[in-house]
Amino acid sequence: MRIVAAKDSSAAEVKKLLRKPAFDEIELPDFVRQANSRIFGADLSAAEIVRRIVGDVRKEGDAALIRYAKMIDNVELSTDNMAVTQEEFSAAEADGDPRVVAALKKAIDNVRRYHEEQKSQSWWTTRSHGAMLGQMLVPLSRVGLYVPGGTAAYPSSVIMNAVPAKVAGVDEVVMCVPPKNGKINPYVLIAAKLIGIDKVYKIGGAQAVAAMAYGTATVPRVDKIAGPGNIFVTLAKKEVFGAVDIDMLAGPSEILIVADATADSDYVAADMLSQAEHDALAASILITTDAGLAEQVAVEVEKRVAVLPRREIAAASLERNGMIIIADDMKQALEFANYAAPEHMEILTKEPMALLPFVKNAGAVFVGEYSPEPLGDYMAGPSHVLPTGGTARFYSVLNVETFMKRISVISATKDYLQEAAADIVTLAEAEGLGAHAEAIKLRGIKTV
Repeated sequence: MRIVAAKDSSAAEVKKLLRKPAFDEIELPDFVRQANSRIFGADLSAAEIVRRIVGDVRKEGDAALIRYAKMIDNVELSTDNMAVTQEEFSAAEADGDPRVVAALKKAIDNVRRYHEEQKSQSWWTTRSHGAMLGQMLVPLSRVGLYVPGGTAAYPSSVIMNAVPAKVAGVDEVVMCVPPKNGKINPYVLIAAKLIGIDKVYKIGGAQAVAAMAYGTATVPRVDKIAGPGNIFVTLAKKEVFGAVDIDMLAGPSEILIVADATADSDYVAADMLSQAEHDALAASILITTDAGLAEQVAVEVEKRVAVLPRREIAAASLERNGMIIIADDMKQALEFANYAAPEHMEILTKEPMALLPFVKNAGAVFVGEYSPEPLGDYMAGPSHVLPTGGTARFYSVLNVETFMKRISVISATKDYLQEAAADIVTLAEAEGLGAHAEAIKLRGIKTV
């Protein structure tokens, strides 16, 4: 993990270190490249692999899903066992620890209550001569959710994707989860059942995204795909965008902590590792104004990573993307933080709320030492599906409106149209669109 002092580098050099590569520029870890070479017979890029998989699923449907399940996940799938059965849901419920189930129920309730408050309403307004204008908010008919399940199981991601969709009023919610040894984690299934997800499929990776985007004989075509995944899932969402909508391009997880001398080095180190353990491509960054804190955190991180259950993943993440930046002052620290536009931003300073108005780019902001990132991952209420890779500059957190669309409504009277007619015809003829002008004139409207 690198320590960089801004005083020894230009601001531009520091920002260059903070710049995220495009999703199709991310260099894959060696073990992933070796596996892909073995599976595909060539050292293909992630984008090339995704295009091949998506194309095959689009052309071959279920046959491609079955083939890739065997090739990539070593799972024997068929059209008979692709969807989770009621018996599998019942077995998951029997295996569940009541304490975990109780925590899931509490998280579902918190997330539902938060997102109920997000709901917008359709609206109408009146204009002259009895005309009415408005906007309808309409839930999508069918959405597909992707929940990761490769190196770890994430029932929390089920909650954070599915509950906002249900609150939005989506008619049908389907979910794809990569199986491990042919099975899906019981808590993932329990969460799906508690929320009321309509169908769950044992499919992962780019092939799952393609199946939901184009539909197969078994997997229905959806209107929108939401949910985070690995680089292959993200690139697949990018590949199918246009055939369906997507929530965002969510890549490897990130945390950026802004801290001053008052921050607890143990808290900072633990919070950095909370993201590093996700993925070898995850990023954990501290920006501080205090060189002493920087040194303490570096030591504490090394000590803590050695005893983590997922220490190899966390260590690889820290080596690739771990960084501590010593800023000249808090203004510069926030400048760097906003440039990075992180998925998760923590503010661990003496007066953290005073800095909140200066945050412009972040997926979620955790203010104060008792608001650690895992609180948002599991229990606070806002969805933890957040923009990554610097896309918090323009993407928002997944929310109720992710699963809704806005439809404009125009209801005019003859007198209202008469009032606007001359200007409409003038503009239509200026654009060379005579049929537009004629559509006004035919209604007996005077245009002079």
